[in-house]
Amino acid sequence: MALGVLNNLSAIYAENYLNNTNNSLQTVLQQLSSGSRINSGADDAAGLSLINGLGANSAALTQSTTNATEGVGLLQVADGALSQVTSLLNRAITLATEASNGTLDSSQEAAANQEYQSILSEINNIGSTTTYNQNQVFNGSQAGVAIYTGDSSATGSSIDDLFFAKLTSASVGDSGGTVQQSDAGEFVDLSLDTAGSLTTAAQQSDAIAGSLVFTITNPDGTTSTLTTSATTVGGLITEINKDGIPGVTASFTTAAAVGDAAAAGGDTGILLTNTNTNVAIALSAAPAAAFEDTTTAITPAGLVASTAATTTINYVTAAGGDQSADLANTNLDTAGNAQNALSVLNNAITYVAAQDGYIGAQINTLNSVSQVMSTQQENVLSAQNAIQATDYAAATTNMSKYEILSQTGIAALAQANSVQQEVTKLLQ
Repeated sequence: MALGVLNNLSAIYAENYLNNTNNSLQTVLQQLSSGSRINSGADDAAGLSLINGLGANSAALTQSTTNATEGVGLLQVADGALSQVTSLLNRAITLATEASNGTLDSSQEAAANQEYQSILSEINNIGSTTTYNQNQVFNGSQAGVAIYTGDSSATGSSIDDLFFAKLTSASVGDSGGTVQQSDAGEFVDLSLDTAGSLTTAAQQSDAIAGSLVFTITNPDGTTSTLTTSATTVGGLITEINKDGIPGVTASFTTAAAVGDAAAAGGDTGILLTNTNTNVAIALSAAPAAAFEDTTTAITPAGLVASTAATTTINYVTAAGGDQSADLANTNLDTAGNAQNALSVLNNAITYVAAQDGYIGAQINTLNSVSQVMSTQQENVLSAQNAIQATDYAAATTNMSKYEILSQTGIAALAQANSVQQEVTKLLQ
């Protein structure tokens, strides 16, 4: 090879390798100081995406455990109140049995009835003043209290919709309802295209024509109707979620995500989670055959059954309404009235026991959910740690290697530079 000074190739090689060694050394030192093997996308892009997803799962699972615990707290408040109601009813039965005996005179019957009416007043008081987080527990709302648990994904989420029957002297206890689990829903296609004219799928900001009608069967067997009035797709979703319709939520999604095989997979629309058989959904007008692009108001297409909704455990009232005991018009003024009151009181105890049994079952359900969430969160953290955590044995070995390579690289660069100096000897 010719001897020249125009380019010091040996020095360039040594410099490049030295730079690479220093970069690797900096990466190892960062891993050792942070405890994390992946500190940026450059370290491991796929791994960073995975640990970020697992981190979101872990955060959601941690909060889900808390959500379930709070739900148990709410149920325990209700359970304690119903236990006190049962004690009051037992005392009321004692009084009614005593007043049913013909040996009492009118003043003694009046005294027994006075205590009995005080018991009914206390039942009313318990029903109206039992609260959790400043909210009345026994409000009889068919919407219930939704306890959400999940891992931040749609498929990994579930809702336990807790129902608390109204508690007054005119409605004591609750019996006849059932508990069901469902992932039923209905998809409203907002981008249907049968004429080939659709150029843009529906967006949440688009105007919408028509409305949805929700018919709700209440615990007492009566029905109520709610008709939406929103004028945009996003507004309609917000309105449905704010209305607190029992077992119903709304989200923006695609036909492919909900399994609507009859529609194009890219069609967008609203998924209505409808896990409550006491709620019926209909359109206020017949759906259009085809939709134009979003320059005009879109009209909802027909409802398509779906099983992509969030899995929900909810309470379904009995056909014709659940059973409860009406003690408001009972009294112990006479032996005959006392005997009639005994029959109603026996029913009240049965119905309170049924309601308390439902609450106890939900306590066990949420405790089980909490345990599952805790176990899942531990496993997610373990997986995240295996991917993200620095392997100190390997990292310290690499650090020693790169430190030695850095020293030898500097020595090689110095040697390469000194070789060039030998050319000057030829000019002496």
